[in-house]
Amino acid sequence: MNGLLQYTGVFLRGMAMGAADVVPGVSGGTVAFITGIYFRLLGAIAAVPSALLSDLLRGRVRRFWNRVDGSFLVSLLAGILVSIGTLANMITWGLDTYPVALWSFFFGLILASVWHLLGQVKAPSRWLVVPVVAGAAFAWWVTTLAAGQVDPGALAFFLSGAVAICAMILPGLSGSFILLVLGMYAPVLSAVKELDLAIISLFMAGCVLGLLSFARLLGFALRKAHDGVLALLTGFMIGALNRVWPWQEVLSSRTDSIGDRVPLEQVSVSPMRYTEVTGEPAQVPVAVVALLVGLAIVLLGEWLAGRSSRAELAAGKM
Repeated sequence: MNGLLQYTGVFLRGMAMGAADVVPGVSGGTVAFITGIYFRLLGAIAAVPSALLSDLLRGRVRRFWNRVDGSFLVSLLAGILVSIGTLANMITWGLDTYPVALWSFFFGLILASVWHLLGQVKAPSRWLVVPVVAGAAFAWWVTTLAAGQVDPGALAFFLSGAVAICAMILPGLSGSFILLVLGMYAPVLSAVKELDLAIISLFMAGCVLGLLSFARLLGFALRKAHDGVLALLTGFMIGALNRVWPWQEVLSSRTDSIGDRVPLEQVSVSPMRYTEVTGEPAQVPVAVVALLVGLAIVLLGEWLAGRSSRAELAAGKM
């Protein structure tokens, strides 16, 4: 029963990650950090290549499953896939219908996650300011890039999957936004909505390649320079706040394949400027409430996780 509850929780975390990965500007890696499974996820993914060669190919299936934390990975992946398949339309509808409220909510989530991530630093030092600033500057620059336009072929779907998945597991860097910059966001989302299995398979193959290689590199970096890497990731999350700022002015746009106008380049502006250029109300009170809800969810989750850990520690001593 406990195992069922545990992996149901993992499945729900996967759904949250999948929902985040659909939104340009929000990182599934951030959600993994918020929900306390980030390092477990990295460890499980990093173990796959060696376990595949040393165990699975030799017929030691149970050993392979245990080494890669198979039940955890399958539960998480199922949640991600179910979420992307079922929530893609709802998320895009929400961004079109209630953009200020939804972006404010995401802003609150990421802002609280910055505090959460800094709390994982083992030995605070003033020198950690350097990777924080570097990460923030890089992520900010990425968020200012204009969306690209390409004629997607098989190779484009494969390579975009490999690149985007690296961003998806980095807190603060959005894989969906990278797809947007590459001009592949709409084609990939369209393939998911239409259940184009050939295109989805190509994209997923690229994701697998990128994930297996990058997770090992990131895990190695965390072991060798834990606090420096966390500071860099914190910077990524700070810089990503530019992309999820609720009030954006569209500088240029284009018509997509189904006739909708989609932004190519946009910039963060004040609520007053937003009203001037769009003619829409800034909805500042709504934005504040949504932001506070996002903050509260992360802080509540952190408190519950801490309470659970303390309870487990107390039970172990008895």
